[in-house]
Amino acid sequence: MDYQTFQPHPDLEPLISCYWTLKVPKTDHPEKQRIIPDGTIEMAFILGDDIKRYTSQGDVIIQPRALILGHTIEPFFIEPTGSVDTFAIRFYPYGFANFVSVPINALANTETPLAQLFDEVTANKLEQDIIHAKNTEQRIEIIESFLIDKLNDSTTIDTIVKSTLDTLFASNGSTPINTILKDNLSKRRQLERKFIKQIGVSPKQLGKLIRLQSALKAMLNEGEDLTQIAHQNSYYDQSHFIKDFKEFTGVSPKEFVGNESMALSSLFYK
Repeated sequence: MDYQTFQPHPDLEPLISCYWTLKVPKTDHPEKQRIIPDGTIEMAFILGDDIKRYTSQGDVIIQPRALILGHTIEPFFIEPTGSVDTFAIRFYPYGFANFVSVPINALANTETPLAQLFDEVTANKLEQDIIHAKNTEQRIEIIESFLIDKLNDSTTIDTIVKSTLDTLFASNGSTPINTILKDNLSKRRQLERKFIKQIGVSPKQLGKLIRLQSALKAMLNEGEDLTQIAHQNSYYDQSHFIKDFKEFTGVSPKEFVGNESMALSSLFYK
C-alpha cells in the first residue's frame, strides 16, 4: 500500500485535516478491509478500479466514483475489484458543514454522490478535472480552488458547538459534556440538536470516537499494554476500553492488532 497525506492551504486548515492518496496494485485475491469510524467526513474520488462496499444488511454495492462519506458510527467492509487509486479530502467534524446546505446528519453512515450535494454540472466538472489532473499537486490545487470559492463568510459554526469540539479534541474526547457546559447545563439539549445538525453525530458519540482514536494510535505506534492505554485515555478500566473498542470496530483490541483485514485501518492510524 502506498498511503500519503498532504497539508491544506492555510485558509482551509481550520476545516480540513489533510488530503490523502492511496494506491494499491491489483492482486489475484483481493482482501476485504474493515474500515472503522474515525470521526471525520471525507470527500473521495475513485481514480482506479471500482470499490465494493458490504452493507450492514449483507448486500454489496459499488461505491460512487466521486462521493462524500459521512460520519460512520459502525465499522464496515470494503473490497477492491482491481487496482486502487484514490484521492480524498479529510474534513474535521465541523468542517464540511461550511460547504453544503443539507443537514450533516443526513450524510451519516452513507456514501453520497457529489452530484446530490452540489449542482450536477458543477459536481461533474469537478470530478472530471480531478480525474484528468496530471498529479496529486494539481488535484490539490483544483479542490482547494473549488472549496475556497464555496466558502461563505456568513456560514459559521455556532460558538457553543465549536467550543465543545475544541474541548473534546484538546482532551482526546475524555471531558464529559456536563463538565464542558458546567456554567449552564440547560444548554445541553440545544447543543445536542446543533451537533446532530452541523456535525452529524451527538457530542457523546464524537467524544467516544476521539478517545478511541487516541487509544488506537497508542496501540499501533507505542505498543503499550491495554491497561496502560485505558488509564492514559481516561477509561474507567480495561473492560470499559474493550467495550468501547468493540462498539466501534466490531472486534476486541487483541483481534485488531495484526489482523490482515484491518491493515488499511491500521495504516490510517499510524
